Amino acid sequence: MKHFSLAFLLFFVFRTAMAQDGVIEGKIVNPINNEPIPFANVIIQGLDQGAVSDEQGQYRISGLEPGLYNVKASFVGFKSQTFFEVQVTLARPVQLDFELEEDASNLDEVVVDSEFSRSEETPLSARKLNSNEIERYPGGNRDISRVIQSLPGVASTASFRNDIIIRGGAPNENKFFIDEIEVPVINHFATQGSSGGPVGILNVNLIKNVDVISGGFPANRMNALSSFFEFQLKDGRRDKMFSQVTVGASELTFSNEGPIGDKTTYIFSARRSYLQGLFRLLGLPFLPTFNDFTFKTKTKINDKTELTVLGVGAIDEFALNFDVPDGETTEDRENRLYLLDNLPISTQWNYATGVKLKRFRDNGFWTFILSRNMLNNRSYKYARNDESQPENLLFDYLSQESENKFRAENNVFKDGYTFQYGVNYEFSRYLIENVDRQVLVQDGQELNISSVSLFHGYGGFAMGSKKFYDERLLINFGVRLDGSDFGATASNPLNQFSPRLSASYQVKDNLFWNANAGIYYQKPPYTVLGFQNNEGNFVNQDNDVRFIRATHLISGIEWKFPEKNRTFSAEVFYKKYANYPSSIRNGIALANLGADFGVIGNEPVSSDAEGRAYGLELLAQQRLYKGFYGIAALTLVRSEFTNSNTDYLPSSWDNRFIVSLTAGKRLPNDWEVGGRWRFLGGTPYTPYDFQASSLRSNWDLFNRGIFDYSRINDQRLNSFHQLDLRVDKKYFFDKWNLNWYFDVQNAYNFQAEQQPELIPQRNDQNELVVNPEDPSRYLLREVPNPAGTVLPTIGLIIEF
Repeated sequence: MKHFSLAFLLFFVFRTAMAQDGVIEGKIVNPINNEPIPFANVIIQGLDQGAVSDEQGQYRISGLEPGLYNVKASFVGFKSQTFFEVQVTLARPVQLDFELEEDASNLDEVVVDSEFSRSEETPLSARKLNSNEIERYPGGNRDISRVIQSLPGVASTASFRNDIIIRGGAPNENKFFIDEIEVPVINHFATQGSSGGPVGILNVNLIKNVDVISGGFPANRMNALSSFFEFQLKDGRRDKMFSQVTVGASELTFSNEGPIGDKTTYIFSARRSYLQGLFRLLGLPFLPTFNDFTFKTKTKINDKTELTVLGVGAIDEFALNFDVPDGETTEDRENRLYLLDNLPISTQWNYATGVKLKRFRDNGFWTFILSRNMLNNRSYKYARNDESQPENLLFDYLSQESENKFRAENNVFKDGYTFQYGVNYEFSRYLIENVDRQVLVQDGQELNISSVSLFHGYGGFAMGSKKFYDERLLINFGVRLDGSDFGATASNPLNQFSPRLSASYQVKDNLFWNANAGIYYQKPPYTVLGFQNNEGNFVNQDNDVRFIRATHLISGIEWKFPEKNRTFSAEVFYKKYANYPSSIRNGIALANLGADFGVIGNEPVSSDAEGRAYGLELLAQQRLYKGFYGIAALTLVRSEFTNSNTDYLPSSWDNRFIVSLTAGKRLPNDWEVGGRWRFLGGTPYTPYDFQASSLRSNWDLFNRGIFDYSRINDQRLNSFHQLDLRVDKKYFFDKWNLNWYFDVQNAYNFQAEQQPELIPQRNDQNELVVNPEDPSRYLLREVPNPAGTVLPTIGLIIEF
């Protein structure tokens, strides 16, 4: 017993000693000229440990226990920078590089942290999330699109989709950039003409941080009306190879990083889902499968030149399951057969790849970006899913969107001024092959088209910023000009003149007043631009379809407490829309569409809808401090649009009231618990036209209810709320790390109301029942369509 106790004691002492071998190392540079900053201080918040950078800007902090740390770098004459929740392990040193911006106001003493100071490009309506916040977010399932829903102004739906609805805008009003390279699609099974989908493409293991900009857009960003997402991926490790394997409830993910020679690093991720097998076991009538990949290489050609290569892609397949579950009730059978009759068989793949060359000078840098992206979307449907007879074909849809883009931007920093200018060019191709009996053109014929459209886009921008009154007042002014040959009005860039002005005034220490006014433009989706009728006419181009315009007015205050990692803010916003496409066929603005699977805009439209969204956002954010973190966000919002035959009506995104409360606590022995509660007001919806839907000729063609567009959004769902919980436990070993987590979505099983479904009644032979009083109609019934179930998830993350 004595020997056993001694062995146990020696083991404990050995493990304790090993637990002090965590290392943080990296380089500190000036982002303007990429020159190293020697003798900068790097400290660990809350600990008496730190380091000073050498003449090459390199630093190293050792002797750390595994855990999460806030790490701050500072130097006289520069804004300090803090990285929050840096995960230290025994398996490898943390690679943490700092970019300290020059700050003329702090020549004598560094007092403002860049994490809590004003960005000259986006001084308001900008939020940042880091990789650890994304990874352990309750209910997020390591999906960035779901994590973003905790931020103010961001609404979500009760369904399992990842639609991002910001400040009352439609899901297609957002744009995404990864390391400054535009990536149009970030979700699997994306709705073409919109941006949502059920599962995110990006692997959180590769994300360093993400900035969400919901207003005050800088002039070097184009083609969005509601938000920009700036994703920054990690650089690959410079010392040795490192890997991670993640086993989740629905997929398996592998990522790997490391050096390629002395000048190049890489990082790579691949993911494969096994939802198809899981859904088959559950007896669901649809079987989705998705795959995705992401890679990045970064080459330091010399001290002044960097080359980044990026690639992101996904392959999605959606099949039907005709197996009959055991113990199926009559109601379950009718619901299952309704879905089988309604859902198409579809495949989708997309990719985006790009090259970024960054060339530094003494007072600035040039950035050159060349990229290409492509989306291929195919779906088809046969009546009663009988593919043996050609006449049973209801629709067969194939389209491809491809874009080739070039941007050149110059950044100049001189005498307290920041000045940026640049140009961009885009060549795009849109192919469509579409046979559709469900969409009837005005002459009563089915749609049967095959066409290719080519478009050229061009633009330029200039913006500058300067601080006045002892650095208390920041002014940023910019203009954009954009044009494209898809329409007569759009081809003249002066018609898309886009000025914007932002101001930020430091009222007192850490209290700021911010404001912005700007005009922004976004081109309609390719489904609108490339739509062609049976005569070969590009109807929407002939109708002079236009860029969609949004005018933003924003004002607010921000109160920062950098010593406690705390921020409070309040913003009021107003958005005025013009030139929004509306459907000529049914009279509804396309701004009301996009939260369902399928295609948006493949029809004749007119650029005549208008809209407005306005509201108030309140935010309280606590970054990790003494083991606690949290976000409390409240949004009051109204979203309204006109339609072809209506005045302003509530839009499909008019939640009116949004609350999101997220909090977590770090516990001893590397445990962590967290929770999120969200509440959203019910959104409007358009009811069904029961008389038109029940006609046998219509139901046989559409297999679903027909909306009554004379009553656009005159019904409203009940409010929705949900509680998500998560527990994490980490283990740190000498050469590898282990993390398991248990996540529960919708912990108290709230049944959220969705629009009811119209479902046909069936007899014992699964045939549709004809109305005995009117043989021209089927018997239909409206059934509730609740969304929500307790969804537990267990995940395992192994790093080595």
